[in-house]
Amino acid sequence: MSFTELNSVEHYIIHQISGVNLNANQVSEPQKPFAGQWQYQSPEQLGRGVNEVLVESELLKALTRLNPEIAANPQLADEVIHKLRAILISVNQVGLVKANEAFFVWMTGEKTMPFGENNRHVPVKLIDFEDLSRNDYVVTNQFRIHHRETKIPDVVLMINGIPVVVGEAKTPIRPAVSWLDGAHEVHHIYENAVPQLFVPNILSFATEGKELFYGAIRCPLEFWAPWRIEDNDNQMSKLLGLAEIGKELTDLLSPARLLDIMHSFSLFTTNKKKQRIKIIPRFQQYEGANKIVQRVIEGKIKKGLIWHFQGSGKSLLMVFAAQKLRRATQLKSPTVIVLVDRTDLDTQISGIFNAADIANVESTDSIKELQQMLERDTRKIIISMIHKFRDAKPNMNDRDNIIVLVDEAHRTQEGDLARQMRASLPNAFLFGLTGTPVNKAEKNTFWAFGAKGDKGGYLSRYTFHDSIRDEATLPLHFEPRLVDMHVDTQAIDQAFAEFKESAALSDEEADALNQKSAKMAAFLKNPERVEK
Repeated sequence: MSFTELNSVEHYIIHQISGVNLNANQVSEPQKPFAGQWQYQSPEQLGRGVNEVLVESELLKALTRLNPEIAANPQLADEVIHKLRAILISVNQVGLVKANEAFFVWMTGEKTMPFGENNRHVPVKLIDFEDLSRNDYVVTNQFRIHHRETKIPDVVLMINGIPVVVGEAKTPIRPAVSWLDGAHEVHHIYENAVPQLFVPNILSFATEGKELFYGAIRCPLEFWAPWRIEDNDNQMSKLLGLAEIGKELTDLLSPARLLDIMHSFSLFTTNKKKQRIKIIPRFQQYEGANKIVQRVIEGKIKKGLIWHFQGSGKSLLMVFAAQKLRRATQLKSPTVIVLVDRTDLDTQISGIFNAADIANVESTDSIKELQQMLERDTRKIIISMIHKFRDAKPNMNDRDNIIVLVDEAHRTQEGDLARQMRASLPNAFLFGLTGTPVNKAEKNTFWAFGAKGDKGGYLSRYTFHDSIRDEATLPLHFEPRLVDMHVDTQAIDQAFAEFKESAALSDEEADALNQKSAKMAAFLKNPERVEK
């Protein structure tokens, strides 16, 4: 599809996710409210003022619909909305990331209010994560908002009256226009001019109709990432230049996907500059973590290999997977063990978990402590080194909701320590994460973790070429040079013959001296040559 000012990328997005054709003013596939899909409403239909971030009429309906206590006493909804307004206003004092973090506590249902009998505290639901059809999903365009300035983002997605996604669409009427133009507008202009709009934000996206990139609030543009769907048809059509961003758009912006990212894949942590930052997953981290969780919930296959290239974010993948596994009610409070094979990795992984404020994380300091934790049936995230399984007892814990995530699985998982670990946890799920799997008779990562039913022996794969394409890993460039190694053999032979004659060496002595002295290393290390 070619885009023009009349047939814009903005209209394409609206049509792609809601079925509404703004060019023809028609709805191609009318959908009922609460159908779990996006309903288009014009800015005028929203019924909000230009200074208002929330569509409070819709939020009021959702609070009443999702909370029995509020349904019995509708005035309680005003207390909730008042507190949400206070968080929106606080962005000027605490900053956008901290305000977003505070708002997320409400949106994920972790906040309680004394609305129960005898002022008992009960959780307040702004969004239903279990029955997604009970939420109201609205997409609008040209969303006029005033805070420090008046700005008009192209596309805004709202759940129960709460704006959770901001999108900027650039129509490529000039070849130089790209998604970066839209991302710059979101990150550098909107987030600073109208920060209140981004307080409830799950993610923002930008596209020019060819590429779709997304990022979290305050995420520098170099860390915005593409969202991809890895299927053969989509890959082939893109190679032929036939595909647009339609599939990626509808996949990333589906209500189920956004709510999953909000609930299980949003981390708030502190960087080296002591600044609070928000992290959301790249698509390979999201896919890999969800495949681990899905396999554990299904319970049929007890292992899996995650083959993601070095530098593509396997540590964060483990954090996302561990967090979602711990929250999965079907698993009945599982134990997640994260194993590394070096002390520096142990410290690094522990630091990531602790900085992200992941609940119930323990690091073991000794073999005895690790074994005691397993024997006591500890239900937490345990970070340890595989060497602490030395001399572990067989059948230390035979629960089937123990999940082991092994970092750099190619290095130590094929030896005696690995067998001892398997013997001590006979029913555990074992997942290996590696960037360089080994396939040798004496050391085979595929044998240790690859399941027979997995194509190619891996549960999830993200290759070197994928990583370079998405700029998750920086490319290495080599410059070939000719090495100056010219040897004048004729001059050397003549000098050696003169030396043999002056020293009166026999042929045997000359041969022995020649073998000892004619070393390539000595030639290469010659100071005069090195200085060149």
